[in-house]
Amino acid sequence: MTADAVPSPSAGGTRSAPDRLLSVLGAFDLEHPALCLTDISRRAGLSLSTAHRLVAALTEWGALERDDAGLYHVGLRLWELAALAPRGLALRQVALPYLEDLYEATHENVQLAVQDGPEVVYIEWLSGRSAVGVHIRVGARWPLHATGVGLALLAHGDPEFQERYCAGPLASFTPYTVTDTAVLRRMLAEVRRTGVAVSSRQVTDDALSVAAAVRGPGGAVVAAVSVVVPQADAQVPVLVPAVRLAARGISRALGWQPEKGT
Repeated sequence: MTADAVPSPSAGGTRSAPDRLLSVLGAFDLEHPALCLTDISRRAGLSLSTAHRLVAALTEWGALERDDAGLYHVGLRLWELAALAPRGLALRQVALPYLEDLYEATHENVQLAVQDGPEVVYIEWLSGRSAVGVHIRVGARWPLHATGVGLALLAHGDPEFQERYCAGPLASFTPYTVTDTAVLRRMLAEVRRTGVAVSSRQVTDDALSVAAAVRGPGGAVVAAVSVVVPQADAQVPVLVPAVRLAARGISRALGWQPEKGT
């Protein structure tokens, strides 16, 4: 949804109560963290009276908070609920010591992400003062094919989903973003062969990412960890063992047991 888009009504012309409630929460995003009631009404596609009623209920429950200027913000009650997500705070807590070790070994951007449909969602990010600039924050989303963590997740995902995803369309962010289906399929095969994903200049033309998959107790891939470095100074052979070690450590901490000989 674009910054000023208004959600359209459901096919029947009547929106359900949950849909209206969620549209109020969906009115907030990175570019719009604080909204007045009129803006919430417009962005949610609701009448002012309906928006007023829903905002009042959400504020009373703690999902929204109102500041002294009359603007509404996402409330702490939602943060409490989000902390219960198994792929959120719990995973971050297990992974953090290994992410910190990876950061100490590289002093570059270190990221942990999970898959949500065709996108990656970043749930942790460590960065140093001199690390290359990245368009990342906790909660940020990017298409799977454009990031190292996304490639690591996509390569180990459901084959049918991979085929649908590779068929496109594939969004482009720089002249180096992979948008060719055949090239993407070859990249995914290489990730499965080597155990690491390398994404060069796909989101910004000055950064390179090396990523590896994180496995859960049953062996299924549940997340991916990466390090992002300046493309011009990237030493991939040096980064690969460090990223693999971090991914393996997180996987073991989650209960994964590698097969003998791996």
